[in-house]
Amino acid sequence: MKPQFLTQNLLIKEIFHSLQGEGGRAGENSIFIRLANCNLNCSYCDTDWTQGDYLSIETIISKIKEYKSNWITWTGGEPTLQLTTDIVSYFKGLGFKQSIETNGSNPVPAGIDYIACSPKVSIKKLNNSFPNGLDEIRYPIKLNQKLPSVELLPKAQNYYISPIFKGNPQEKYELDYKNLEYCINLIKNNPQWKLSIQQHKIWKTQ
Repeated sequence: MKPQFLTQNLLIKEIFHSLQGEGGRAGENSIFIRLANCNLNCSYCDTDWTQGDYLSIETIISKIKEYKSNWITWTGGEPTLQLTTDIVSYFKGLGFKQSIETNGSNPVPAGIDYIACSPKVSIKKLNNSFPNGLDEIRYPIKLNQKLPSVELLPKAQNYYISPIFKGNPQEKYELDYKNLEYCINLIKNNPQWKLSIQQHKIWKTQ
């Protein structure tokens, strides 16, 4: 009999092979598994996470085995709504390293190799979700938005500022240079932070 988690179907928005576009792993070869659904609905979200297809773990494996990468990036939507420790452990047993892109609203499954959080929740909630720290915190920042204090945040290897691109649908892949300048000046005055640009929007390709 198969373990129960192997009979579980995940609601998948898309699976594709590309390079990591932002943060501490930017430029790295990765397989992206985008899980559908989210528990938040941010106005500046650039991803369609609604709907999707239910796929078995075995079907997912058959789809990704053709790609030449040993990294899986679980993203969304919000991947913690579906991803479990058993699933992470299974893919790890197949030789994959795994990262996760999360909004910080839930703890991540054990066994994740790289945790990247783009916070959409309170600092208190972040500290509850990551009591042992994480690899990176990457704040999306819009013009004139203030930075939180690093001292209040969970411990991270890297703290990034990610300038929000232009917001309307026609310009969502266009960099807002006024906001970029604002973010650069924030980092000049707050050297604990680094700049992360969403390179994949500039590439306009997977």
